[in-house]
Amino acid sequence: MPTGPTGCGGRPLVAEPAGRSRSRTLNRRELVRWGALVLAIGIVVVFLAAQKSSTTVSYKTSPVGRNYVEGAAGELSGAVLPTVEEMERRVAADQVVVLDGAVARWDTALIEDMIRGTDERILVAPPGLTDVQQKDLARVESATIRVVGTDVSGISSSTLPEWQHQFITRDITFLLVARIAIDQDSPAPSVVGPVEWRPPTTAELAPAVRELSSGTDLFVAPGATLTKIPADAEHAFPPGRVLYAAFPYQPRGEPVPDFGTALTAAFPDTPVVVMYGSWVGYYGPGQADFADVVAAGYFGPYGDRLGRFEYPQLNVLGTYLDQMTNMRYAGVYDLPLPYRPVDPLALALPALPWVFGLCVVVFLALSVTPLVQGRTAAARPGGGTGSAARLAGLTSLAVEMSALTGSAGNPSLTRGIRRLQSATEALAGNLPVRQVKLQLDRAETELAATARALGRPDYQPSAYLAGLSR
Repeated sequence: MPTGPTGCGGRPLVAEPAGRSRSRTLNRRELVRWGALVLAIGIVVVFLAAQKSSTTVSYKTSPVGRNYVEGAAGELSGAVLPTVEEMERRVAADQVVVLDGAVARWDTALIEDMIRGTDERILVAPPGLTDVQQKDLARVESATIRVVGTDVSGISSSTLPEWQHQFITRDITFLLVARIAIDQDSPAPSVVGPVEWRPPTTAELAPAVRELSSGTDLFVAPGATLTKIPADAEHAFPPGRVLYAAFPYQPRGEPVPDFGTALTAAFPDTPVVVMYGSWVGYYGPGQADFADVVAAGYFGPYGDRLGRFEYPQLNVLGTYLDQMTNMRYAGVYDLPLPYRPVDPLALALPALPWVFGLCVVVFLALSVTPLVQGRTAAARPGGGTGSAARLAGLTSLAVEMSALTGSAGNPSLTRGIRRLQSATEALAGNLPVRQVKLQLDRAETELAATARALGRPDYQPSAYLAGLSR
């Protein structure tokens, strides 16, 4: 009678078959093994997809972006024009007609000398006209040149010296000379030089230094219209103090006091923004690197509107600082950025090859482990050292091919890998040698087809295994 251990009710306790336990271990091993292979292939795909060139550089989205509504920025002056008929009559009677409220200035003697005895008729209107008023002005057909504010029809400023003359002194002599030369088909005039600067006198500079030294960041000279620092000014510069000084339009033909340079000397290492009429200039740290770039980026697209309309200095300064903010956030000039985002791709890419290598090692180790755990040809009816070596070699070949195959090679490679899996299970399950050899032969056939699809003779199983044996 049985004398072995018994359970409840006297029934013998039957031990779990060793084959079933080994099968579950094999399943877990196969799951890890093939999971490592899939992960390795996925890493290769991600790594290759990331290898592309790009010229897009973005530090951070600029926080400014205003929507402007016509007439809502104080640019309309409320000027009243004569009727079209009255303007026609006046232009017919005089070569240069200046309407009430006009602000443009020019060399009167030079312009009169240029148009004397010609058909040129110049009509000068005030800035800040409505759309209807500008259309009425265009209906004055006898006028060959129309000036609205400091904007001259048919020509515009395009250099920093020209913008300085136009928006610091309202001098349009160079624009009129160039336009008349075009009308008369005359040689182009010489390029206008920069505004003549002079150091401010002690009496001129003292009020600004005194007020800015008292703790305030804004000085407004008599005649200037700036009332406060724009709300978004903080984005245009790195954290720290920034000084602002506003002055009215300067007389034409006279040297302009250089308050920017003087205030920079009085407040070293401090950004200084100076306004003269509709001109804005930057002084201080980084001035040589980007001051002219910002000025050109601002007056280039906005110069025509600044000439035609009478914007308050607050609006002019606010838009200038928006431009400076946009350029700063785009990395145009070298100032510390308030935010430098971490690029996760740059951190992950160097690690991907190492993770790929680890996955390959895991796959190969799990593929070879069942064959080197003390099994020999005598102890394992299902195979021998020859089959084990052949399986290891073909498995290594399959791993290398998996990173190269496209749509043409994938089906045969997939079938070959399945045959290698069947051979591994046959070895682990003590199946006959002929069953192991059959699976390896079929796997080799499929891998050979994959090598042909890839156009790689060196990946033919016979050549590859021969290389491993040397």
